[in-house]
Order: sequence, then C-alpha cells, then structure tokens
Amino acid sequence: MSLFVNLHVKNLPASLGFFEKLGYTVDEQLTGDEAGCLHLGPGASLLLVTEPFFTSITGTQIPDTAAVNEVALALQVEGGRARVDELIGIVVANGGTVQGEPEDNEFMYSRSFRDLDGHLWSVLHMG
Repeated sequence: MSLFVNLHVKNLPASLGFFEKLGYTVDEQLTGDEAGCLHLGPGASLLLVTEPFFTSITGTQIPDTAAVNEVALALQVEGGRARVDELIGIVVANGGTVQGEPEDNEFMYSRSFRDLDGHLWSVLHMG
C-alpha cells in the first residue's frame, strides 16, 4: 500500500524547493505544472497541488490555514534531538515558521512548524 498526501500550495516551485531542502526527493515523473510529488519514505509521498487544480479536484474552496488546520502532519526522523533541531533550522532558513514549543518527554522529542502555505507539521524523533 502507498499513501499520497495531497496539499494545496500557492507557488508550486517554491514549495517543492522548500521540501527538497529538508531532504526529500522530487519524483520528476509525477511532477508537472499543476502538481509535484516528493517521496517522504517507503510507501509515503507528498503531492503538492496548485490551488486552482486542488479546487478542481476537491470541488471545495481552499481553507485559510492561518485560521484552521485541515490536517496535522508528522515526520519521524532518525538522528535524535539534534536532527529534529537541524531540520527546524532549515525550515526557518527557508521561509517556514516555528509553531509552539518543543515537546520533550521520555520516549519522544518533537518540534512543530508551518510550511510556506501554513500547513502544520511536526518533526519527531522517538527513542
């Protein structure tokens, strides 16, 4: 089974570049003018879709991500706290924003951010 998470974006090239800088690979075969695909890990891909195309697919309006969360996404990474903090640094350096405070407990360390389009993400390390 494979999972493709579809997110609407205002600027497809900028959003693809943002996630490439986080270390994800663009699938050129599944990338065009209206959508771009990034592989997140085995069986999981992120499909970034231009807002007009997203609206045509869903038949609904684009939600205001500053006012509502349509989804909360989490990326599990290896490398401990240092890798989580490193990725948050890359997020901020490339136009994303930190959301809330780090969560640190016995089994998990996580930090949250909003991407260029305001979608809510967490980066976490378990272990």
